[in-house]
This record gives sequence, structure tokens and C-alpha cells, in this order.
Amino acid sequence: MEIEGIADLPLHGGKVPPWLVPIMKRLAKSIIEIMVIEWGPEKVLERLANPLWFQGFNNAIAMDWDSSGSTTVTMGILKDVLNPKEFGFAILGGKGKNALKVPQELEELPKNYNVNTKRLSIISKTVAKVDTTLVQDGHQLYHHTMAVTENGYWIIIQQGMNPETKFARRYHWKNTENFTVEPHEGIAGTKGIAVNIIERNKDDVRKLVLDLLREDPRHIISEYEKAQAMVKGQGILDMWIKGGSIIGLSKKAKMIYMKPVDTKRIKQILENIYEAQPSTLEEALTQGMGPSTARALYLVSDLIYNEPPSYNDPVTTPYDPFKYAFTVGGKDGVPYPVNIKVAEEVVTTLEDFVERAKLDKKDKSLSLNRLRELSCGIKERS
Repeated sequence: MEIEGIADLPLHGGKVPPWLVPIMKRLAKSIIEIMVIEWGPEKVLERLANPLWFQGFNNAIAMDWDSSGSTTVTMGILKDVLNPKEFGFAILGGKGKNALKVPQELEELPKNYNVNTKRLSIISKTVAKVDTTLVQDGHQLYHHTMAVTENGYWIIIQQGMNPETKFARRYHWKNTENFTVEPHEGIAGTKGIAVNIIERNKDDVRKLVLDLLREDPRHIISEYEKAQAMVKGQGILDMWIKGGSIIGLSKKAKMIYMKPVDTKRIKQILENIYEAQPSTLEEALTQGMGPSTARALYLVSDLIYNEPPSYNDPVTTPYDPFKYAFTVGGKDGVPYPVNIKVAEEVVTTLEDFVERAKLDKKDKSLSLNRLRELSCGIKERS
């Protein structure tokens, strides 16, 4: 799987006002419908998988430009207004308990969807595991949606909340076979404390972690306890002889590793995985390896075998999509309150283009070209 990007967003209180919901739904449906007509469902999903385009789309339908609710509200609206048979792709999952319904909803797809539901269910679970286990950045997932076309092309958009900073982080995935090696395409957000093994130059760590999972769990627990003693400053002679990297362990890394770990629970998980003998990290994730178990293995890898994970938060330069908020305004009044008259004009115009494109495929290019001309005219006037 390939993460397309990450975006950090602050927690905003309140709900979308009832009068604004119909406007947002009509805007969202019209924009997506035009895109499907011109480019097809797969290209639409590619756009949604881009965190920057997604944020611009969210702003264009009047959601706040920097709100954590942009993910849950926008995906909820798309799921509500897009008919899988009509648009050629379906939105599955959602916020909270709805996130767990992806496997069930895959089985309920229309008969014309030629997809491997079992494989997609595994992908859904693995993606969630990667963003909580292979990447540990302090964010707890609470939203998970999968979008899939009739031919099985998929994307996943999920979001986690950092309970300390009150910032949400959105993770975008696009149809791919890569789960574990530097999967990010574009990342926008605020750097924080993190530990991960997805960086390209951490192949030795990934291999070591997999090897450790195939070892006797009692041995791993023993090694972990030795490494914990080193983190706490309790010197162990044979550890120094082996050249553990305690000297190079940063204060931030120590903060991560000092989090409490239930060794009895980890031992049980390690025993289950050891019995299954996974051949890949992806298999280990679906067989039960979670954040605590992974964190213990990372510490052993670092201090006992001198193969540290990355302590870089996988975030690049943030991008400001604020300009898109000027389309019709935002629900919280930023940059200005939603202008209902303008919003209605935009919706009516978009819906008119869609209907004309549907009436006659021969006229499609003419109608869509007119839309482009109109967009250019708006830009010139602005």
C-alpha cells in the first residue's frame, strides 16, 4: 500500500449547521459528477488520495480550511450522495464504529463490482495497522474510509487524533503493493515525536524485526527487559560489550520507549505470531503485532542489535490550501461566512453542466470546455 500523504489539522468543536448540509452535498455531488464524466472514477480517487487536493475540495464545499472535521464531514457527505452504480465507485467505512464496517460493506457492493473482497478487507486492516504500528506518531485512529471502483482500484483515507496536542492527522493511501518502504508521496503537517521503520534506509531494521518475531518469545522478552534497563540508566556489562546504541538514544526516543508495556500481553502476542511464522511484516501486522509489541521490538533492535528505527516524524513541508476557502466561505466564518447566494449560483451552474453533459455525450466536451472557460474567467476577475 502506498500512503499518498499526511496532513495535520486542529480539533474544531461544533457541527455543520443544518442549513449548510444540503448546499455542501449538492456542491460535492456536482463537482465529483463532472470529474467522473470527464476523467472516470479512477482519476477521481487519485485526486482524493492527494491530501492537498482533498483539502482544496473540502474548502470548496464550504468546510473549514483547517478543521479536523474536514475529513469526517467530507467523506461522510461523499458516502451519502454518491451512488456506487451511478458513479462507478463506492465509499465504505467512516468514523468510529463505522470504520470497522468496511469488510461487511465490501460484501454488499453491487453485483457489477468485480473486486476481490477478501483481499480488500485484508488491505483495509493492514493499512490501519501500518499507521498505528510501523509509524507511531502519537495519533490514535478514529476514522477509516475505503473507496473502491468497479474494477477494484482502491484508496484509503483515515485520520487519527493526538490526545495531547488536539491535532488530527490524515493519512492518504493509493492503490499499490507497497506497505512498508518509504510509502509517502506527499506529507503536510507539523513535525512531532515519532518512531517508524518505513524509511527506505531502514531495510535492515525491518528484516531484523521480522526475524525477531520468528524467535522464541521468551528470548525476546528477556532482551526487551535488558534494553529497558539501559533506557532507565541501569548499566549491563554485556550490553556495553555488544555495542548497544544507548549513547545515541535521544531524549525524544527515550520518551517513546518509557511508555508502559505489558510484557505478559506482549509475550502472548509474540507466541501467537511465532506459531504462525509470518513471511512478511504485512502478515505479522494482520496476525496481531500492534504498537506496544512493535515498540518493544524496536527497542531491542536499537539497543541490543544496534539497528535503530527512524525517529523522524514522516512529515514534509506543509501546504496552505486556504485559498480554496474563498470559493463560498467557511462554516465557522473563515475567511468569511458562507455566502448562500453565491453557493446556490455555483451549485446551480455545476448541476446545469452535469445535466447538459448527460443529455448528449457528443456535447460533453463542449459543456466541459465551457466550464473551464468560466473557471478561467473567475480567476482573471479575482
